[in-house]
Amino acid sequence: MSSRAAKLRTRLSEVIPETVYTHAVRVNQTWFPVMQAFEVALGVPRTRFISHTARRHFAALGFEVRGEITARSDAPATTSPGPEAAEEWFAEADVQAAVVSSLSDAGWHIVSTADTASKERGVDIVADRAGKTIGIEVKGFPSRAYADPARAGQTKPTRPSTQAAHWFAQAVLAAMRLRGKQPHWRSVIALPLFPRYEKLLAETSGSLTAAGIEVWWVHPDGRVDPA
Repeated sequence: MSSRAAKLRTRLSEVIPETVYTHAVRVNQTWFPVMQAFEVALGVPRTRFISHTARRHFAALGFEVRGEITARSDAPATTSPGPEAAEEWFAEADVQAAVVSSLSDAGWHIVSTADTASKERGVDIVADRAGKTIGIEVKGFPSRAYADPARAGQTKPTRPSTQAAHWFAQAVLAAMRLRGKQPHWRSVIALPLFPRYEKLLAETSGSLTAAGIEVWWVHPDGRVDPA
């Protein structure tokens, strides 16, 4: 069992599960709604994440995840994510969740998180520990398909590599503005590990270091490492 999974079990050990309506995760032989378990595990309001993000997070840690639980059944049907879901670990909400989880495991207190799905303004993650504060700008990686079900099957006109460059530039600008507004905070950009982002970082690392901006990589398994 990983240390992250062990900590999650401890945090949920004395929690009373709420009623499960759709998706559940089994922790300590008890079924919890995935959003309740995710909220308790990370200390972040469940309104900040979607159930798909929570399910993928628990599945990556080795927990049993099931769906469509009814009030009269104690044995819900197991659901497995399809190929498309497996490829979406790099969605912005999932990258944010991985970073929040990593910070929480390292003893950081999560002060606030922005709702990335609604493009909420503000710093995506603010956390503090031992008198130090960190502000993190989070970006996902563009996909070829639209997330909007109404546009399913349509292909975006902009190539992912081109759009990724725009997102990288936006993240750099946000991190620089944070440095100006909060010069005593650590300013960090969190990105999913993709060759395109690695190339962009290689071209700008000197300037980012001079500006006091850190970059963290988020891996498909949820691991977070400094660049």
